[in-house]
Amino acid sequence: MPSSFSRLGLACCLCAIILSTHSGCVSMATDRLASNLSSAMLNQTDPEIVRHGAPAYLLLLDSLIEENPDDPTLLYAGARLYSAYAGGLVTDSERKKGLTQKALAYAGRGLCQRQPAICELAPKPYEQFFEAVQRVDSEDMEGLYLYATSWAGWIEARSDDWNAVADLAKAEAMLQHVVLQDPGYERGRAQLYLGVIRSQIPPTLGGKPEIGRQHFEQAISYSSGEDLMAKLEFARHYARLVFDKTLHDRLLNEVIDADPVKPGLTLSNVMVQQQARELLTDDYF
Repeated sequence: MPSSFSRLGLACCLCAIILSTHSGCVSMATDRLASNLSSAMLNQTDPEIVRHGAPAYLLLLDSLIEENPDDPTLLYAGARLYSAYAGGLVTDSERKKGLTQKALAYAGRGLCQRQPAICELAPKPYEQFFEAVQRVDSEDMEGLYLYATSWAGWIEARSDDWNAVADLAKAEAMLQHVVLQDPGYERGRAQLYLGVIRSQIPPTLGGKPEIGRQHFEQAISYSSGEDLMAKLEFARHYARLVFDKTLHDRLLNEVIDADPVKPGLTLSNVMVQQQARELLTDDYF
């Protein structure tokens, strides 16, 4: 199970918080507060400030959800931030398990008000769950995407549990449905998740990493190259899997040389550049 789901969780979830908390049944004052906090986090150039400040926002969202337990806007915001914090800013494995459990619970509560079959069939065989996923229409793509990414983070936190890992196919099915409805969803982030998932098994063992490469290339295209996470994971998963050092080094150097300051992506890009420097010096090839 790749730890990339944790890194993706941080970037994807933070990039969407500002959107999910901008509208809904919460008050205008609450909207403005959430929007301003999210903007400050997304555009922060110092990850340590976010690391130390995020818990206060988690408590704030918990309190808002307690007052409005069925508000999908708040539930989705809670799921995103818990996934983000667990994925990119927490190293303790037991804490990650608890945080990702809460993220998944919030995402499920938000989605399954409108799509109860998804939660009812989640523990059932893949075929039954897949049929329910196919019935989700475009109005619920946000919830489906968030449930899928929260589940992927939950699985990654339990990568030593093969029963948990076996459910990755269900998260993949949801993400595939999202990109069929909207190929550029969240500036290509759904494509990015699929690229990681589909670049795990080498061709010699029956894998089809070229499909993963297509997803990575689409993720780069849909963000106009501004989302540096797409190039980082392209290098980390596809280029390393097929042992393409030229592609690997080119992608990572492009990440390092890029301007990380992009609206809504600055924090993610700064963290990605740190990881790119580490990958270039780890003697993988």
